[in-house]
Amino acid sequence: MKNNVLLNILKNQVVPAIGCTEPTAVAYATAKAKELLDEDVKTLDIKVDKGVFKNGKEVYIPNTDKKGIVMAGSLALVNGKAEYELEVLKDITEKDVKKALSLVENHVINLSIKKDVEKLFIEAVARGENHTAKVLIRNTHTNVVLLERDNECIYIKDAMESNEKSLRDKIREFSIEELVKFSDTVDIDNINFLNEGIKMNKRIGKKGLNNKLGLGFSSLFATNNKDIKGYAKAITAAASEARMSGYPLPVMSSGGSGNQGLVTTLPVAIIGEGLNVSKEKITRGVALSHLLNIYIKTYTGSLAPICGCGISAGVGASAGMAYILDGDIKKINGAINNMISGVTGMICDGAKLGCALKLSIAVASAIDAAYMASNNIFISPSEGILDEVIEKSIKNLAVVSTEGMNNTDNVILEVMMDKSC
Repeated sequence: MKNNVLLNILKNQVVPAIGCTEPTAVAYATAKAKELLDEDVKTLDIKVDKGVFKNGKEVYIPNTDKKGIVMAGSLALVNGKAEYELEVLKDITEKDVKKALSLVENHVINLSIKKDVEKLFIEAVARGENHTAKVLIRNTHTNVVLLERDNECIYIKDAMESNEKSLRDKIREFSIEELVKFSDTVDIDNINFLNEGIKMNKRIGKKGLNNKLGLGFSSLFATNNKDIKGYAKAITAAASEARMSGYPLPVMSSGGSGNQGLVTTLPVAIIGEGLNVSKEKITRGVALSHLLNIYIKTYTGSLAPICGCGISAGVGASAGMAYILDGDIKKINGAINNMISGVTGMICDGAKLGCALKLSIAVASAIDAAYMASNNIFISPSEGILDEVIEKSIKNLAVVSTEGMNNTDNVILEVMMDKSC
């Protein structure tokens, strides 16, 4: 029974996504509102929390050379398909982009920040000649909690549903040791779908490397084919450069983030393959990596002041790599503590091309943390925010991120808004 819960969490949280997930989630809400309105949209009002705003401001939209939430919403009005969820914009054409630009230039879309709201918040209100439609998404990127048409409620999550733990949050009922045991013993046929994610993420990583997409710096790390650490950094960063620059290939996300999906899969796979680890062992390591990322995010939140790619996904990758290096629970826990000790404090200043550099740093740190642990080198749990109980280390990390850095997030947003460029 417990295995089924974790398996369902993996299937729910490890899904394909095209483009950065925050503007894509806005596009999804917009497409839902457009379909609910069922007439031409005259105006669209979008309200988002500061985290969605921050992550949507400077990131490119797939199949365009344009950035931002307003453009994502505009494209969704033109040809977004809600049934595709986080691939909502996958059918966009060049003709659609021209139409979307016209909507932006005519100020059809208004964007504002919803203040004093916790966790992810996206509201799309579409107005036509005769009707109005509203869609509200909360907490996770595709979690629709309200549908309204002409102020009449079409759908709302009832009180029991709202108070019940979300599927993702049920992962808190497990210890880290139980996550390791699941990854190690679950029927491999049940998690083979994770291999599609490895293939998908490798594909976009190779495209990024071969075509020097984005800033094109990732190839600098891949100077020697025998240097698996350098190649793991390079292909992960290149995949991020590709998706942050709007390259129209999907990635397999993790916990609602495409970049986190890259960090949880690629280094574990590349290091494993470089060391001739069996495919089954690599798949199990990737499962553990995803589960750790999801586990940590239930404490830190979907969008946090800290860089989830560097920290939650990085910690997941360190655990996954410690596992494929034949680490027992002591070494896996040690890798987690090593990683938390090393990267805590890396801030999130929005989704953008520069995220690729953070991903390369996260991959290098995760590899180091895992190799240290595999050689019985552990940062002492008496230091800093670490604890002998690994779950407490993770909770301490979350306290620093949420309670300790809440104003940090506000300051980051103010700095981003005040820039002249």
